[in-house]
Amino acid sequence: MGESMHKGIIESLLFAAGDEGLSLAQICEAMDTTVEDAQQLIESLRAEYENDDERGITLIYIAKTYQLTTKRKHAKFLRKLAEAPANTSISQASLETLAIIAYKQPITRMEIEEIRGVKTERPLQTLMSRGLINEAGRVEGSGRAILYSTTKEFLDYFGLEDLQELPELEDLTQEEGIQEEADLFFSSFDD
Repeated sequence: MGESMHKGIIESLLFAAGDEGLSLAQICEAMDTTVEDAQQLIESLRAEYENDDERGITLIYIAKTYQLTTKRKHAKFLRKLAEAPANTSISQASLETLAIIAYKQPITRMEIEEIRGVKTERPLQTLMSRGLINEAGRVEGSGRAILYSTTKEFLDYFGLEDLQELPELEDLTQEEGIQEEADLFFSSFDD
């Protein structure tokens, strides 16, 4: 098989993997190839995507996986699609809840409510349904409250490799810190 056939296989594998993406090890295993050969094919495919203005997709490496994604220069068209009435945006309450979870995970609903000062059942349901957070176990002891943490989809959505890339927060009072965290997420949604 030639290089173009191998690149086609990688493209098929990445398309089938969707938002989950594939690690280099998964690509090597599926193709029964070496790391060096797989990396060379991936870089060649990525260069083809980037250098061809007629292509609407590109190949990225994020959260330790390779994924097919749309090109940034088409963002305004994708934004129109996303803003269509069928799609609903995330509420401010959900964004505030997500920010708290991102910076303080794993965290219980009660701890989130103590910080926000209001109930968070609905925002948690919204974030779970969108795949941005998940249950990360339970607290030991009485009640065994559910712990929440962010997901790989959260990293993908905000373009983060890992949680260490979250912006540093200054030493603020608790209320100011929450607003700062929420503002960081709002600005990410605007980009």
